[in-house]
Amino acid sequence: MSNPGSADNTVITGIQDLVGYIAAGCKQPSAYSIGTEHEAFGFHLDTLTPPAYETVNGKPGIQALLRVIQDLEGQTPITDNGNIIGLQADGASLSLEPGGQFELSGGMMRTLHETKRELDKHIARIKRLGPALGLGFMPLGFHPTATRAGMPFMPKGRYKIMRDYMPKVGTLGLDMMLRTCTVQVNLDFSSEQDMVTKMRVASTLQPLATAMFANSPFMEGRPTGYLSNRAQIWTDTDKARTGIPPIIFNRSFGFESYVEWLLDVPMYFVYRDGVYHDVAGASFRDFMAGRLPGAMAGVYATIGDFADHITTAFPDVRLKRYIETRGADSGSPAMMLAQSAFWTGIFYDPAALAAADELCRNISYEKILDLRAAVPKTGIHTEFRDGTLRSLARDAVLIADQGLRNRDYTNEDGLDERLYLSPLHHIAAGAPTQAEYWLNRYHNHWDRNITKIFAEAAF
Repeated sequence: MSNPGSADNTVITGIQDLVGYIAAGCKQPSAYSIGTEHEAFGFHLDTLTPPAYETVNGKPGIQALLRVIQDLEGQTPITDNGNIIGLQADGASLSLEPGGQFELSGGMMRTLHETKRELDKHIARIKRLGPALGLGFMPLGFHPTATRAGMPFMPKGRYKIMRDYMPKVGTLGLDMMLRTCTVQVNLDFSSEQDMVTKMRVASTLQPLATAMFANSPFMEGRPTGYLSNRAQIWTDTDKARTGIPPIIFNRSFGFESYVEWLLDVPMYFVYRDGVYHDVAGASFRDFMAGRLPGAMAGVYATIGDFADHITTAFPDVRLKRYIETRGADSGSPAMMLAQSAFWTGIFYDPAALAAADELCRNISYEKILDLRAAVPKTGIHTEFRDGTLRSLARDAVLIADQGLRNRDYTNEDGLDERLYLSPLHHIAAGAPTQAEYWLNRYHNHWDRNITKIFAEAAF
């Protein structure tokens, strides 16, 4: 989740200001970039328990790791009420999710080769600095052993507001906050119509992405019956701000209709002068009119407030000034790269995007919702037409492959970006997903001792 957002104090005069804010994200294709965000669970190497924020009983917490990175790399600290909650440098940032999940929000890269170098550098940093603090990190979609009560809580103002509000609107929101990790890729659009096509394609294929990247079959030491327990958790978090909004498939969909949807998403907070004011459940439309209650009465919403509000909507595909595809579990480095490669290949080659659009045209919104409901449990084996989602995976991965071929960005060995799709080609051809691999290890190699996953899944 985001650190404190835009400092644009321009008062909003009407919906067209907000439409213009998002539309300003349009870029020429020559300026397109790739931004990858990924999260991992920290754990104490000796006890395998989640680290707190601060040092407890001599055991360093996540704060200590941030301080070490700040000292060694000279990154700029991000603070909340005096607490360091993140770092930023060179267009990238490190941040903390509510349960201490450690996130890299990567810089905007031109090629996937650059994305790989950034990921390699981050993992090398974690592997070099973590053990000295007694910390390890593993990228999985859901924590395999910790209870909800056993997870720490990070000192970010917005998280306290969310923690208090979540139980009012769903039964699993606190699990989403504390016990899940994801990987997402952020990609650009060139025009309103290009945005519409990409949002529809990404939303249609998001259940497939959830299936291919499923990596969370365990909870509290045992299999859950779900391949992506993370995806299941999202089904009962807060229906007003999650899922796949139907407006994306309306004929009139565009910047303005998405803004209208955002304005109907209940607020969490107003951020003023370093303080998060709890207005959970209030209307952003009322905020624009100066009609919030209490301390915010008579305060009018700014563009910066809207930028913050966008980050509190959690659809499977989110529109900001770029498009975030958010339906994948965090996973191995190879799968993190594969996720970025899949969407880059589809989005950033016109022929590939047209082919993906054609592939998606005959999948109804009702079918998308059916698939979204089924894939947490059955994953790539979910029934689809005369077979399973594996057949759709074959078609979609081939389209992404051709898109990356057409981009023709090669590395120092002369290999183009298609090499990062290799894990998905294997899954499309019948190989197990990450979740299935871990279940096999659990039942056939670990004697059902879930703690073995910490060493095997760790960076």
